[in-house]
Amino acid sequence: MGEQANRRVVERLIAALNAGRVEEMDDLFHDDAVMEYPQSGERIVGAENRRGVYGNFPGLPSIEPREVRCVGDLCVVEARLTYGGGARYESVFVFELSGGRIARETAYWSEPFEAPDWRSEWVERG
Repeated sequence: MGEQANRRVVERLIAALNAGRVEEMDDLFHDDAVMEYPQSGERIVGAENRRGVYGNFPGLPSIEPREVRCVGDLCVVEARLTYGGGARYESVFVFELSGGRIARETAYWSEPFEAPDWRSEWVERG
């Protein structure tokens, strides 16, 4: 599969999650796909465990992608996640695809923080 096809898979995943259609994940992930959350040390292996996690998710976030970059079978998504109650996280997702489906996802997220004043003369604020 080409980069554009892989990009469409990742964009379909984001659209499905934003619409709360977690069942569509089965069409986008391999049955033995691995999802890793290095910050919490969690690893979700296989479709059954993925369904268990996403079927019981207390409240899916809204995903607002800032950038989607794909090279070969690797796609990286930078996004803002907003949860109910206003909790917001800046996130990076690394997707490894094979045969037009996601084989591995690694996700990182962090709450925004104030930039320190000491470096203000050298940086631009976004």
